[in-house]
Formats: sequence, structure tokens, C-alpha cells
Amino acid sequence: MTAMLLRVIILAIIGLIIVFGARRIWRDWQKSFKAEDEEVRRLRRERDLRERERPDVIDLEQGPDGTYRPGRKDEDTRR
Repeated sequence: MTAMLLRVIILAIIGLIIVFGARRIWRDWQKSFKAEDEEVRRLRRERDLRERERPDVIDLEQGPDGTYRPGRKDEDTRR
């Protein structure tokens, strides 16, 4: 009876070590992927801002009917 209980305890301890190790690896990977995603998002945002400053880019405004049309030339609504 004691040997069986000892085996169960040892297997439970090994199982917990594996589970906690897997959780830690999962969290580390998520942090790594999140950092990469932030970098890609930042680069995309910088590229978009550079493209907006080009003179051949047209700003579109949504009309009352829901259609997007070029904005008025006398207003500069860029931010």
C-alpha cells in the first residue's frame, strides 16, 4: 500500500513539473510573438505615415450615402 501511494505521489509531482514547465514555455513564446507583432505593427504604421505625406496620395471622405469620394482640395484634413 505504501509503495503504491509513493508511486502516485511521484507521478503527480512529475506531472505538475511538466505542466508548469509547459505553461512557462507557452508564456515565453507568447511574449516573443507579441513583441514581434508589435514591431511589425510599428513598421507598418511608419510606412503608412510616410505614404500619406506623398503628394500623389488622395484622402477619401465618406459621404452621407456611404460612398467614399476624394476630399475637397481647399481643406487639408490630414493629421
